[in-house]
Amino acid sequence: MRKTFVVVLTLALLSVSLWAAAPKTYQVTGPVLEIKGDVIVVQKGTEKWEIAKDAATKVLGDLKVGDKVTIEYTMTAKAIEVKTAAKPSGKAQAKAAAKVETKAPPKK
Repeated sequence: MRKTFVVVLTLALLSVSLWAAAPKTYQVTGPVLEIKGDVIVVQKGTEKWEIAKDAATKVLGDLKVGDKVTIEYTMTAKAIEVKTAAKPSGKAQAKAAAKVETKAPPKK
């Protein structure tokens, strides 16, 4: 009985952690303005959105220019460049420390 409980609890925790790690999904809806290779151009308000697609993209129906579509997508980073923050000088550290000092409460 206890072993079953531990297994169920472990599976529940794993499923929650996997669900939380999934990227957020977004949607854009509008008429198709252009289809060029692996890019679909959709009009949203006054903006033109270019959405990339690949072989794994599910297209439900016959996609044509002029059709109204709803595209579901996620944002994925292609590259990340990290630049370390500069260490503050001695004067800047002293100035920051002075701001942190607390005032004594007023006497009654």
